[in-house]
Amino acid sequence: MTVLSPEISLDPDLRAAGDRTHFWRVPRYRGLDCLRATFRRYSYARHTHETYALAAIMEGCETFFHRGEQRYAGPGSVAIVCPDEIHDGAPYGGGFEYRTFYPSVELMREIAEDVAGRPLSRAPWFPRSVVDDPELALAHAQLHACLSRDGYWASELEQDSRLIDYLGRLIARWADLDAVPAQRYGTQGITRARDYLDAHLGQEADLADLARLAGLSRSHFIRAFAKETGFTPHAYLVDRRFRAASRLLSRGEAPGDVAAVCGFFDQSHLNRVFKARMGVTPGTYRAA
Repeated sequence: MTVLSPEISLDPDLRAAGDRTHFWRVPRYRGLDCLRATFRRYSYARHTHETYALAAIMEGCETFFHRGEQRYAGPGSVAIVCPDEIHDGAPYGGGFEYRTFYPSVELMREIAEDVAGRPLSRAPWFPRSVVDDPELALAHAQLHACLSRDGYWASELEQDSRLIDYLGRLIARWADLDAVPAQRYGTQGITRARDYLDAHLGQEADLADLARLAGLSRSHFIRAFAKETGFTPHAYLVDRRFRAASRLLSRGEAPGDVAAVCGFFDQSHLNRVFKARMGVTPGTYRAA
């Protein structure tokens, strides 16, 4: 496990404004990513993750776009974003401090099956973007500190116990284990275009070619694509490149190589895109 200092994670002008981030990964929990941050100026670009994002607000207020609406999360609440859901994040008022976990689909499903006492056909879905649950937010923060070894040493038994307890309570109280999330992609033409982009992340895409794949005019294609995915074609491609870069960096691939494979112009381009969506640099993410 590696804990990285805020001096590595953010730009000097953001650090001067009071923004701080600490990022680390706990491999034995299926590569669980952890982020502790204070943001007064920094804002996330809209993006998605292959994992869940669970954030307990310690101080201040975070606002974020999720499921078509602007949400607000204050102290004692937990913000929940499910995999593949578009979201961003920004300080509201004077800023906010939070603790975030990014548990994998596999980990969440495993614990949900423990809670349900039966096999589940899918990972848990959370109908609410923000839950007001101070007891759970406290358990979230205690687990976060336990996994970071921030201030005390914790055994693996304590870490395991707190993780299972916290995620189990979160799922038992707030998840719907049998709900089927709304299907985002329904039109065959848009699905063909999306599949093409997914298969050619390292290449530049031509709008006319994508529109032909979808069987639409270019202007109609852009509107239809945005309606079904929540992204313009270009924003979708950047988001998928970010997700692919996250996977490669987590395996230890060098940022320069990742930039080339994933279709970024250069490593600086990767840095800008990655920091805007993860809050830390690709080098920080890889080092964890």
